[in-house]
Amino acid sequence: MKPSANAFCRYRLNLAATLLATLLLSGCTFFDDLFVASAPEDMNLSLAPQTLIEEGMQEYNKGRYYVAVEYFNKILDSHRFTPEALLAELKIADCTYYMGKYDEAYTYYERFEEMHPTNEAIPYVMYQKAMCHYKQIDSIDRDISGAQKAIERFQLLLNAYPDSPYAVDARAKIIAAKEFLADHEFGVAQFYLRTDEPSQAIIRLKYLIAMYPQTDIVPRAETLLAELQQQAN
Repeated sequence: MKPSANAFCRYRLNLAATLLATLLLSGCTFFDDLFVASAPEDMNLSLAPQTLIEEGMQEYNKGRYYVAVEYFNKILDSHRFTPEALLAELKIADCTYYMGKYDEAYTYYERFEEMHPTNEAIPYVMYQKAMCHYKQIDSIDRDISGAQKAIERFQLLLNAYPDSPYAVDARAKIIAAKEFLADHEFGVAQFYLRTDEPSQAIIRLKYLIAMYPQTDIVPRAETLLAELQQQAN
C-alpha cells in the first residue's frame, strides 16, 4: 500500500529531529558515519541536500566556517523543506558564532527558537544565546551589559531546563559574570576615591556587597567600606 502524504511528512519531520538530536548528543563525528556510502558515478548529487550537509559539516569540522556557511545557506535556498534544512539553520548560527559575530549569531539562534520552540535542540540554543552575550564581556572599566545579559539568559535556561547538559556550565558562567560585575563596582568605588568623592564610593561599595555577596571581592569591599565610614564619622 502506498503511504499517505501525511505519513510521509511525519517521517521527514521525525528524521529531521533525529538528525539534529544525534548531532548535539554525539558530536560532529556522527556525519562521518552517516555519509560513508558513495553515490554512483553516473549520478549528479552535487545539489542534493545530503551532499550539501555532508560537505558543510566537513568544512565546519575543519573550522572553515566561512565556507561551511555557504553550503548551509545553499540548503536553505534550494531545499528548504528537507530534514537537512533544520540542521542547516542551526549550523549557520553556530558558524556565525564561531566567526565571532556574536550579535548576528544571537539573531540566528533566536530565530531558530522562535520557529522551532519544541525542538530538542532548544536547550542548546538557549545556552548559545547566553554565550553570545558572555563572549562580549569586556574589561571591568568598560561596558557591563554583556555580563548582565549573559546572567539573564543563563538563568532563563536554568529555569526552563534545570537538568540539561548545559546547566552545570551555565551556573559556572553566572558565577564568573557576577565576579566581573562585582569587580567593576569595586573599580568604580576606587575611581570615586581617586576623584575625592568618598560618599559616592560608599554608595557603590554598599551596592556591591548587597548585589554580589558571594563574590571574591566582597571582603576587600567590606574592609574599604568600614574604613570610609569611620573616616566619615
